Amino acid sequence: MNKKDNERGTDYIAYEYQELTVPKELGSLCRDSYPCFGWEEDKHQESSDNSSGSKNQKTVTLYFRRNRAIPNKAELTRLQRNFDSCIKELTELERSKTTAASIIAMCVGVLGTAFMACSTFAVTADPPITWLMILLAVPGILGWIVPYFLYRAFVRKKTAEVKPLIEKKYDEIYRVCERGNSLLY
Repeated sequence: MNKKDNERGTDYIAYEYQELTVPKELGSLCRDSYPCFGWEEDKHQESSDNSSGSKNQKTVTLYFRRNRAIPNKAELTRLQRNFDSCIKELTELERSKTTAASIIAMCVGVLGTAFMACSTFAVTADPPITWLMILLAVPGILGWIVPYFLYRAFVRKKTAEVKPLIEKKYDEIYRVCERGNSLLY
C-alpha cells in the first residue's frame, strides 16, 4: 500500500469550489481578479454563456476552485466579499444608466397613447368632432415619437453622472485585488 501511495503521490489537495454568475461584460474582470484571492478556473467545468436574448440579461457563469489549506484564507475571503460587493455595485450603476430613462420614455409613450385614444373617441363620436380629434392627435403622435429622443438624452445625462462613480469602483476593485495578491505571494 505504501508503494502504491508513492506512485500516485500522497500530496492530496482538497479544493473548495465556487460558481459565479455575472453580466457578460464583467466576466473577464472576474476571470482576471479571482486568482488574486487564491481561486483558479476549474478545468473540469466549462464557463457557460447564459444569453436569454435581451442585452440586459446576458450573463456568464464562471467556475473556480481554491485550495482549502491556503494561507491567509480569512483575509482573502474578506477581500473577496469586498470584491463581490463592488461587482454588484458596478452592475447596479450600469443598470441605473437606463432605468430612469426607460420609465420616463414609457410614461410619455403611454400618455401619447391616451391622447390618441381620446382622439379616436372624438372622431367616432356622433357627430364627429374633427377639430378635437386633430387637437388630440398631435400630442398623441408626439407622444409616440418623442420617447426615443427622451430615452437617449436621459441615458447620455445619466451616463455622464455615473461614469466617475464607475471609475472609482474600478479603482477600488484594483486596490482590493492588489491586497489579495500581496497576501498570496
